[in-house]
Amino acid sequence: MNKTIGSIAMSVGLAAAAPAQAEDAMMVSVKRLSMQTSLQIAQGAIAACEQKGIQIGVAVVDRDGEVQVHLRDTIAAPITLPISRQKAFTAVNFNAATSALSERASSPIGRIDGLVMSAGGLPIQVGGALVGGVGVSGAPSGETDEECAQAGIDAVQDDLEMAM
Repeated sequence: MNKTIGSIAMSVGLAAAAPAQAEDAMMVSVKRLSMQTSLQIAQGAIAACEQKGIQIGVAVVDRDGEVQVHLRDTIAAPITLPISRQKAFTAVNFNAATSALSERASSPIGRIDGLVMSAGGLPIQVGGALVGGVGVSGAPSGETDEECAQAGIDAVQDDLEMAM
């Protein structure tokens, strides 16, 4: 009987300590977009801009800002590639649409190499968690870039939410 009481006490003690152990975990699990999902986002953005008669470059980055997919439509200017990457990188690092950062563009942080704080970059969130970013460049306005970026996200958003 002593063994049983001791086992129960030990189980209760371990159960009570479990939340503390979870908070102090030595490793964490991170959700990432698959390459196929990133490609679908990029292709969705290109398709949306093609419907408007616009050729763009698009970058999809992971939550660390590293490029997963980078596409440039047939006659989009070569400059669209670095700009789209920088917009996606900026959106991920600030977890915000780059259009919301335009006021900060003239501040010291807005002058950091690699950041672009004009419309066209969006964070990709699933269930409230940041999983990546998309940046578009090449449309006549940043607002149109952002519309195409959103169309790319919208192409997979429902499936991403269901995957959580």
